[in-house]
Amino acid sequence: MARFILASGSPRRRQLLSEAGYRFEVVSPPVEEVSHDWLTVREITTWNAARKAALVSGTAPDAVVVAADTLVTIDGQVLGKPADFEAAMEMLRRLSGRAHEVWTAVRICHQARNKSESFHELSRVYFRGLDESAIRAYLAKIDPLDKAGGYAAQGSGREIIERIEGSYTNVVGLPMERMRRALRAFGVTAAKPIRPSSC
Repeated sequence: MARFILASGSPRRRQLLSEAGYRFEVVSPPVEEVSHDWLTVREITTWNAARKAALVSGTAPDAVVVAADTLVTIDGQVLGKPADFEAAMEMLRRLSGRAHEVWTAVRICHQARNKSESFHELSRVYFRGLDESAIRAYLAKIDPLDKAGGYAAQGSGREIIERIEGSYTNVVGLPMERMRRALRAFGVTAAKPIRPSSC
């Protein structure tokens, strides 16, 4: 089986692939992500994923490389990672009782075979109505500063999320339903999946 590299430092993406039974290496590319007003969310995420994949593929042309980029939007505005706790509070106030979108672009490439594929996934997330105490209680349980939108779907996410339309794993960090099919086309298959811990 081909060497497989995840071009991402995201612990959530690592966990999703590990729990699905994949064996892989991790390389976190030093890429500054672009985000310009004149680009659509789809264009931004696709461009960022492609740049990450290209950088890692250049140093490991024999490997199948996967890179991804995820953004959260509401009312057409991108919500990045909050700068501090108060910014995270403000993001959750804005998301409270409303729907927003989570966009992920994935790039898979094998430079030695001159083969690549890109795809895009959109999920819609509906938040419960949250008061100030609920927001503070939730943020006390996670680190919101490394998460787009200031929240995570996994773990305590059920406290703030009413429902998700589309891929749940996309909201976590990788749309695994499409990932499995795409990776098979590159000769990458999973071993026996690991059952996630209920703790």
